[in-house]
Amino acid sequence: MTAAALPCLFESVPMPADAHPDAVEAWTATEYARGPWDPRHCHGGPVSALLARQCERAPTGDSDWLIARFTIELTRPVPVGSPLTMTTEIERPGRKVSLVAASLWSGGTEIAKVRALRIRHREFALAPHPLAPPELDGVPGEGTHERLAWAIDSEAIAFHSHGSEHRIVEGSWNDAGPVKLWIRLAVDLVPGEAPSGLQRVAAAADFGNGVSSSISYEDYLYINPDLTVHLAREPQGEWIGMSSHSLYGTTSTSSGVGFAESALHDEAGRLGRSVQSLFVDPR
Repeated sequence: MTAAALPCLFESVPMPADAHPDAVEAWTATEYARGPWDPRHCHGGPVSALLARQCERAPTGDSDWLIARFTIELTRPVPVGSPLTMTTEIERPGRKVSLVAASLWSGGTEIAKVRALRIRHREFALAPHPLAPPELDGVPGEGTHERLAWAIDSEAIAFHSHGSEHRIVEGSWNDAGPVKLWIRLAVDLVPGEAPSGLQRVAAAADFGNGVSSSISYEDYLYINPDLTVHLAREPQGEWIGMSSHSLYGTTSTSSGVGFAESALHDEAGRLGRSVQSLFVDPR
């Protein structure tokens, strides 16, 4: 089997006739990118990873960049199996700090976008200083394997079940409450290309609201229209660790707004933090 024939989350396709005039790439999401809410639409993780990849591929000028923060906005459902195009823009050029933006389009409609803060990459000696305490201990990838019990058509190929692997360290994503776990991509993002550390973080971090839900999937929606990730360094290894919890208001009332927060780890320790805004609504 060739590398291009291996499972992946997105496949390259010819540029469609209705593509955005500034489009630089065209993709279609495979069944491995499906989400648990609706099998016609992508999970936010693959979409976030594809947008992160586009930021990595943006023009660099004379600087070597690290992406220190990126914010994904999932403005509309991203369809599985339909042509998608990508545009990129350097919003703020600079030698030490710059901003890059990318958008994902379906025809003439923008359906997701990212804005990434890039900081010049330069290695130098750092004086000893206190580090943030880890919120997740143990060996990356060690923990309990679980299948998501509440997803629609739980046997169908989808990102949460076939496109990624999960190892639970503490809690359970089938029970209410905070969770500590390790997540890795089980398939490539795009054919024949090993995912970068940034792409692995983007794909994993979008699970925060799902794995740490404290209210019933059967009774409530808790969908994240965005994802913001802050990183202190380059991610290392295949496994991304998360210590996640969700908040929806008080114990008895909600205004329909919430957030999920995750401390991010990798094989070298604490890595960063992610936050997702949540749209909360009774079904």
